Amino acid sequence: MRNVTIKGLLAHKLRLVLTALAIVLGVTFISGTFVLTDTLNNTFSVLFGNIYQKIDFQVRGVPQLDTSGANAVRNELPESLLTTVRRVPGVAAAEGDVEGYAQFVAQDGKPIQTGSAPTLGVNFDPDQQVSDLHIIAGGPPVTAEDVVMDAGTASKYDFTVGQRVRILLAGPPRTFTITGIAQFGSADNLAGASLAAFTLPTAQAIAQEVGQLDDINVVTAPGASKPAVQRAIAAVLPAGVQVVTGQTVRNENTSAISQALSFFSTALLVFAFISLFVGGFTIFNTFSIIVGQRTRELALLRIVGASRRQVFRSVLAEAAITGLVSSVIGLGLGVLAALGLEALLRGFGITLPTGSLVFEPRTAVVGLAVGVGVTVVAAIGPARNAVRIPPIAALADRQPDGDVSLRRRFTWGIGVALAGVVLLAIGLAKPAIALVGVGAVGIFVGVAMLSPAIARPASSVIGRPLARMLGEPGKLGRENSMRSPRRTAQTASALMVGLALVAAMSVFGASLSKSATSSADQAINADLIVTASGTGQLSDSVPAKVSAEPGVSVTTTVYQSQFEFAGSLATLTAVSTQHLADTVILRMTAGTSAALGRNELLIDSTTAAAKHLSVGDTVPVTFARTGSSTVRIGGIYQANALIGSYLVSAGFFSSHFSSQPPGALLLRTNGSGTVETAVSHALAAYPNAQVQTRAQYEQTQTAAVNKLLGLVYALLALAVLIALIGIVNTLMLSVFERTREIGLLRAVGMKRRQVRTMIRSEAVILAIFGAIIGIIIGTGMGVALVSSLKQQGITDTVVPVSSLVIFLVLAALLGLIAATWPARRASRLDVLAAIAAQ
Repeated sequence: MRNVTIKGLLAHKLRLVLTALAIVLGVTFISGTFVLTDTLNNTFSVLFGNIYQKIDFQVRGVPQLDTSGANAVRNELPESLLTTVRRVPGVAAAEGDVEGYAQFVAQDGKPIQTGSAPTLGVNFDPDQQVSDLHIIAGGPPVTAEDVVMDAGTASKYDFTVGQRVRILLAGPPRTFTITGIAQFGSADNLAGASLAAFTLPTAQAIAQEVGQLDDINVVTAPGASKPAVQRAIAAVLPAGVQVVTGQTVRNENTSAISQALSFFSTALLVFAFISLFVGGFTIFNTFSIIVGQRTRELALLRIVGASRRQVFRSVLAEAAITGLVSSVIGLGLGVLAALGLEALLRGFGITLPTGSLVFEPRTAVVGLAVGVGVTVVAAIGPARNAVRIPPIAALADRQPDGDVSLRRRFTWGIGVALAGVVLLAIGLAKPAIALVGVGAVGIFVGVAMLSPAIARPASSVIGRPLARMLGEPGKLGRENSMRSPRRTAQTASALMVGLALVAAMSVFGASLSKSATSSADQAINADLIVTASGTGQLSDSVPAKVSAEPGVSVTTTVYQSQFEFAGSLATLTAVSTQHLADTVILRMTAGTSAALGRNELLIDSTTAAAKHLSVGDTVPVTFARTGSSTVRIGGIYQANALIGSYLVSAGFFSSHFSSQPPGALLLRTNGSGTVETAVSHALAAYPNAQVQTRAQYEQTQTAAVNKLLGLVYALLALAVLIALIGIVNTLMLSVFERTREIGLLRAVGMKRRQVRTMIRSEAVILAIFGAIIGIIIGTGMGVALVSSLKQQGITDTVVPVSSLVIFLVLAALLGLIAATWPARRASRLDVLAAIAAQ
């Protein structure tokens, strides 16, 4: 049977090539994702290894609140502690570090954006025993007017030593002289972050930490016992301060990056598995058709002695070999896919650090296992059908479909679909992403099993306009689609999955956009809104600048930071309370907003209901700087995503937090059309501050959602492409199967153009059928998703009918495109040879 399997593959290599392409694309996506994320992990691991390679210990504040590791909230250290640490026996060098916000302004006057990377202002450590930041041009900063720039920023924006550069800070912007250009080891920057290095006193002033340090890095003397030095350092530290090894710091930073990248990796892998799932439908359909076309061949094998098990294994072996070859090709293309994914993300504003590409053995193992596994699993159904072919079928052309098989299929389809709906509902309610995924798969599989029941009447309805417009070729295309409802349904199912996910995301995106707009309308009463662009932050001098402008009657400053509420980490929002009603809309359901002036806490109705709280209750809270205390709940307001769940006055906020940048400014004006221009002019020195009307702010929120949706659609495009490959494959196999029929049609006068029209009309019917089912299912899933997220601020449910209609039209056009090759092949068949074909 081994020879039979190989010969079967070679005999049907053209028919299997498109199936192989579907697996190649899916495995390419998976391997590309692994290569990209492994490369990023390696880049950051090497980077942090270089940064902390000289450090033996780090002295720092203990974690505050419910935080840990590299992302922990820690209090600053007194600068005097540096002298104490340096005096510890065995310490060869110790340098304090300070880090704050510092964003360079390019020579064209625009703030330099770093994508998702930070814009750092640090102190330059002159002791090269401790720091890996070294000068490659110029010299270190000496005065309060000096700065050292990272080599990446200097090269990209054409800065050189001796030039003046403007820097946006937590305080007023300042202009500095570039005294040096620096690298981290051999890297030009910190994985895309910009770096401005100052003298220690300047860095402290910029970070608003005068007389304080974020941490102290320590290098031990040669020959000193490191455990003994660590114990000696710990002995002189005050309460709330700890000493950890440099390796601990490296591990924490690497772990934090890996955790952040795991979400990124998981998101990409979800799209990759969606593509393979769609490919599974194509594989199933292809092998089902091929087994049907090989009925006589397989029956003859049974006559000459092949057992059912041997036939079953032969079909699965063909699938396994196809999957293996496809997976190997996909793995080889994974490197190119990684570069393509990076370029795609960059096109949507997500900049990733560059590094040497990493191909881990795990990538090959997973790629091969998934590629071969999906192919074999998808071929099990057709293989089981193959073993049911009786030897007597060698005398007939094809195996008939049994009613019992269809009845069983529909029974299972209903069960699987209902189970999928239940799991999806449970997953959305919990929430549990894994259950959502399993439920969605169940729905798709169940609907695919049920769809043959409506394929014939649906094809008839969809094809009727085509028959009227195209005449006989359109009629024949319609009849061909109706002839085999199971094949029509199976082919359309792949496109159904892709369009269902696109439709679900469209509903989610439209609802998210509407909810963001509604949140702004229901929370903001201001005429103008001032926010920071990109990764920047507003200077604390901006509120005074804006308030001084004629025409600005009320300025409300908004702040945000973390605290613990009843033992759980949460985000606290603060507002300046003077004339608050002129800029902020608080729809109070209990208590009064005047409680803010009494340093009481306002909470939203969702939090109040979930935690069973009411006005007058006292709850425990914890702040990183001031520690634990209690606060009285003074009021409850309707939930609004823009305001957040917890609201206090700016005065209360400042008493518990050290200097925090304004998150936004809400301005009430006298209504003059010139005020916006005047405010923008007043903030000309702050190029990262954007002034918007409420309508413009809402448009910005909508644009951000649309940008995210664009990325999702781009990633889902591969699944749709694989579905189109399935349509091409089905039509090609149909042409093989109907070679004699097409030859006879040509013999009785059908022209080549009419043959092409017949095949194209069949493809359009398949595409529209799959798209309609997919859009219906996707709309339902999207509405369910939005409904489950009402507590998270998505309060409006919107079904974008116009977008869904566009998707339907695009599906028809893509079906027309997919039919190009099969239609040309069918029209070029030799008439006499086709008539003689069996």
